Amino acid sequence: MNNTIPEEYLDLLAWEKKAFAHLAIVLRDGAPHVTPVWFDYDGEYVIVNSALGRVKDKVLRRSGIAALAISDPDDPYRYIQIRGKVVEVTEQGAREMIDYLSKKYTGKSYQWYKGETRVTYRMLPQLVSGMG
Repeated sequence: MNNTIPEEYLDLLAWEKKAFAHLAIVLRDGAPHVTPVWFDYDGEYVIVNSALGRVKDKVLRRSGIAALAISDPDDPYRYIQIRGKVVEVTEQGAREMIDYLSKKYTGKSYQWYKGETRVTYRMLPQLVSGMG
């Protein structure tokens, strides 16, 4: 099992690339659920953020597993798939994390929704593969 991000795909995880990840989770009834998400990579963990109570939040807390597919915006046939385990779920610092991600993807701070509580998930890659 390869849990290392191959060097030739590290650019897809870089701040400058602004690639979206498609987060795949499995619902309680076994149905797949896929959502495009903003993400960050700190060299060890893939980090995503959502709002408390959303489908992503409920499933990631319950199952603790997910997969991400990240396509190169410059060549969509070049991509990396990362399957992993959620090792941390926290509300601490989650508002700051969504601001950080918003600056990466939009160039400005996140537009808050009234009453929204943000949650950050750190995922440890367990199986990594790439194409292109």
